Amino acid sequence: MAPPSLGVRHDADPRSAAGAERTSGPRRAASPRVAHIVVWLVGGVGLSLPSSAMAAEIVPPTPWYQAIQVNGFMSTSYSYNFNRPDSRTNTLRVFDFDDNSFKIDVFELVAQKSASNPRETGFRADVALGSSIPRVSAAAGLFRDAAGTAEDLDLQQAYMSYVAPLGSGLRIDAGKFVTHFGYEVIDGYDGWNDNATRSILFGFAIPFTHTGVRASYAVSPHVAATLLLVNGWDNARDNNRAKSVGAQLVFTPVPPVTVYLNAMTGPERVDNGSDGRSLLDFVAIWRASPQLALGANGDWGTEQNAAQLGEDATWSGIAGYARFGPFGAFALSVRGETFDDSDGARTGVSQSVNEITLTPEVRLSSSLLVRGDLRVDHSTHSVFEKEGGRSDSQTTVLVSAVYGF
Repeated sequence: MAPPSLGVRHDADPRSAAGAERTSGPRRAASPRVAHIVVWLVGGVGLSLPSSAMAAEIVPPTPWYQAIQVNGFMSTSYSYNFNRPDSRTNTLRVFDFDDNSFKIDVFELVAQKSASNPRETGFRADVALGSSIPRVSAAAGLFRDAAGTAEDLDLQQAYMSYVAPLGSGLRIDAGKFVTHFGYEVIDGYDGWNDNATRSILFGFAIPFTHTGVRASYAVSPHVAATLLLVNGWDNARDNNRAKSVGAQLVFTPVPPVTVYLNAMTGPERVDNGSDGRSLLDFVAIWRASPQLALGANGDWGTEQNAAQLGEDATWSGIAGYARFGPFGAFALSVRGETFDDSDGARTGVSQSVNEITLTPEVRLSSSLLVRGDLRVDHSTHSVFEKEGGRSDSQTTVLVSAVYGF
């Protein structure tokens, strides 16, 4: 399945088709006399029916194994760091953290049953294996232990769905699901990013997943809303007694333009239910033509008593995206961003970081894509590891192949 342009998160909206509910009351046995009359009437009516009605058959319900859809995704890559770090680890990277190594980033299987009409139920489960994505995206309390260590396996998503018959249909999901924040996504069969490496905003400004309940409603063809009540950021098991609340508004004023406004607030630190963390996120996409798409992402976050001397910490960043596909099989994508972490709450160092990434891609088939990243990072401090020391910059190249079905 071809990914949506620019790989932005797209939550399925509830649909408004009406449904009918069957009801039945208590049954009572008929008397013998009534039974004989019924048989006589049915027999007489049956003799008078045309042959086409007699030939009609009752359509059996769809078997459960035909109602479930199975999809998959695989990503492999090779990365090289021109700094030649002694630890063979790329600094401030999300999934491409290994230098000079071939990797199976992820192999993912998805089983799901869609729910789009009122009174329909469904589910989705994403199982991911690999040496990159599961190690980073795994949530605490599930496939990440108390020490913060994760393995090469993750249950990335697992939720049940019900579309309540309210208005156009109120969709309710309960379980673990990917976050609504950000421009970029955790790659999967139903969407991958235009750049092979992830942005700094994706890795350090926002969460990856949530566990809890969310409700989505299509207010009109141009406006949709979602509310969330969750454990917090990347917690399959809550780390304190408080919960986090979130919201999303999606505006589509005209078909080529989509705007996302996202927010969340709640305590996120271990055994601390009073110091809140708040995040605001803005995403805009403009599909200017079939060959050109532009995007922007902005984040602003704050956390109480997370800086030195008990002060509140803040972080912010902006990113711009452009994708140009002059030919059917070839495209070129560019990303530029800057991230300010002056309190060191997200990266561990008081710094401002920026990067630019150039990504050519070749689509070999509708399911197979090969792309390469040339990326340059720069920081206001010497935070990037290099051979024998540290540097304020880092340049890497990466080649990636992805396959989805």
